[in-house]
Amino acid sequence: MKILLAVDGSDHSNRVARHVIRLVQSCTDYAVVLLNVQAPIDAPEVLGHMPAREIEAMQETRGGDAMASARALLDTAGVACEPEVALGPVAETIARRAVESNCDAIVMGTHGAGALRSALMGSVATEVIRLANCPVTVVK
Repeated sequence: MKILLAVDGSDHSNRVARHVIRLVQSCTDYAVVLLNVQAPIDAPEVLGHMPAREIEAMQETRGGDAMASARALLDTAGVACEPEVALGPVAETIARRAVESNCDAIVMGTHGAGALRSALMGSVATEVIRLANCPVTVVK
């Protein structure tokens, strides 16, 4: 069983990580891909003043930071994972990475950090369900 665990650094995504920990603790053969997707930056004030390579490095750092708490939970529980930061449209990238990583399932939250992101994550979860070629578990 290979699970793609999509996280955004919110308290809610830590709840999702705990759910995955419970799922795999009774399994002997599993793999967890811990994924954070950073949406493309299209703000002209950033694009006009920073080289693309710098923007990408900044997003990689933000993605690593967003995975840190879920990764710590997994590490503490003894659950190995393959951490990955991806850049692109969030829902599409989650669904695509699940296929590319040969994942059997996607586990993600219903909402993310902050009120606006909360609303957006709901739409992201809905879009992932629509796009995914594997089962999607959405944790409330």
